[in-house]
Amino acid sequence: MGDFRRFGAECLGTLLLVFFGVGSAVAARVQGGVVVVALAFGFVMLALVYTIGPLSGSHCNPAVTLGVLLSGKISPKGAVGYWIAQFVGATLAAFILWGLTRWGDVADETGVLGSNGYGAHINRGGTMVLETVLTFLFVLVVLVVTSRTEHALMAGLAIGLALATVHLMGLTLDGTSVNPARSFGPAVFTGGTALRQLWVFIVFPLLGGALAALVAPLILRQNSRYRGEPEENPTGRRRRR
Repeated sequence: MGDFRRFGAECLGTLLLVFFGVGSAVAARVQGGVVVVALAFGFVMLALVYTIGPLSGSHCNPAVTLGVLLSGKISPKGAVGYWIAQFVGATLAAFILWGLTRWGDVADETGVLGSNGYGAHINRGGTMVLETVLTFLFVLVVLVVTSRTEHALMAGLAIGLALATVHLMGLTLDGTSVNPARSFGPAVFTGGTALRQLWVFIVFPLLGGALAALVAPLILRQNSRYRGEPEENPTGRRRRR
């Protein structure tokens, strides 16, 4: 029962992240601009960390789950369950947004239901690099701040700001994915180019998440001393501060 509750939380969390984040692009990409969309993604992620974080960790992103899996903090079975839940949640959110544009008279200011894509402002190679780097930053922040129990109360703020930051960078280039599920949902209902390019927004965010899992232990190990422990001098004696 515990696993199903966690999977359900991930499904709901991803649904809400995509609905509000991508929905802000659909409804206000032109009228509100890049900052509005970036803040929408950041704020909803911040809220989800404090809402479902205690239950599932509030991954809401297959790249984050991959990073956590490689860090040894979730089982392979649990990760697969999370991935399925995340893709289902994103697809349901995209369906709701698609219904609003089709039957609810909501004007789609992106023209593609907020789906990710390259070609207009960045080429495929640039998108591969961009998505890897942006996802690396986001997942690295998630892995590091959630591993520091002394800063647990501020984890949601750091994660939300990191997500907003990567969107500020990438929105005008490829729409910013950093989340394979977020890209999958809108592409399913948009079809065409969005669906043909989807593999880029699945593979390279996952690559960024994997790289973050490799780097995070180095950062955490380097900072293990910042807890009031005295330094050691080359002779092995502890130096008083």
